[in-house]
Amino acid sequence: MSSKRSPATVPCKYKTGKILGNGTYATVKEAMHIETNKFYAVKIINKKLMEGREHMIRNEINIMRKISQGHKNILSLVDYFETLNNLYLVMDLAQGGELFDRICQKGNYFEGDAANIVRTICDAVAYLHDNGIVHRDLKPENLIFLTTNEDSDLLIADFGLSRIIDSEKFDVLRTTCGTPGYMAPEIFKKVGHGKPVDLWAIGVICYFLLCGYTPFERESNVDEMNAIISADYTFDEEYWYGVSDEAKDFIQRCLTVDTEKRMTAHEALEHPWLVNSQSQTKDLLPNVRRNFNARKTFKRAVDLVRLSYHLGHKRTTGQDEGSATVEGVKPVDEGTDHVFEKDE
Repeated sequence: MSSKRSPATVPCKYKTGKILGNGTYATVKEAMHIETNKFYAVKIINKKLMEGREHMIRNEINIMRKISQGHKNILSLVDYFETLNNLYLVMDLAQGGELFDRICQKGNYFEGDAANIVRTICDAVAYLHDNGIVHRDLKPENLIFLTTNEDSDLLIADFGLSRIIDSEKFDVLRTTCGTPGYMAPEIFKKVGHGKPVDLWAIGVICYFLLCGYTPFERESNVDEMNAIISADYTFDEEYWYGVSDEAKDFIQRCLTVDTEKRMTAHEALEHPWLVNSQSQTKDLLPNVRRNFNARKTFKRAVDLVRLSYHLGHKRTTGQDEGSATVEGVKPVDEGTDHVFEKDE
């Protein structure tokens, strides 16, 4: 097929263009509104591949409809429709890249910059929680910039694991889901969870923003899970020298195992670290960039080893590809979110 052909016309009002990403059940393409010539991102979901999981997509649509256009730091659902074979979610076209990639491209990066980012996240999460929604998969990869401009809005994206909670009770959700390093203890313990899991994830993100690595990194998933359950983390002086006590206190109040004592999003916004102006005494970028790049290289190597083992195991055992998992974790939806098996 020639690459010079005109973009295929999606039923309704859009023309699709280049592919922005591929997942297990969906493809994300650039799309242009035929009448306004405005560009969006359209998530094209194959209905046949989603058989038995239709509720996941309906849930994502319902949540995005409820919150779209309500907060400038939340990715908006602009339109949605379906055909016989596909379901289409038309969303803001965010072209500014992921949060941490943007940070690593900066010339310098101070604690005050991190505080501004965390304040933005907390404000958007407070809006979600006020609307009865828990995100459940907050992580740097789901924090993206709308444009490449220096003053671009930061957006919370990917509501595939989000849920609507009508009650203030915390014990309404029991599914083990999320990205392991950012999951709260109560998710692993299966005692019921709710809005506080987002504040735990904010604590992990904040820690990551200030040093370039996450607080519960361990050699195995089981060790990582145990560290999370017991909130076993430290502020290593080598990497945390010069970071304020207020920043560390903010993290500690997020990474509190007792959900009753963990900060809410609104309480986080009133924390002194986010309220007070931050002095720019130490450039955090050299340490943050070095730690981030080192761990990214290590993770890539580990993933290759796991994949190699996994493929070899499949060949020896004849394991069916559709049921394959790596380290007890399998991808759902677009391969960015993970859930543990029941017995994990």
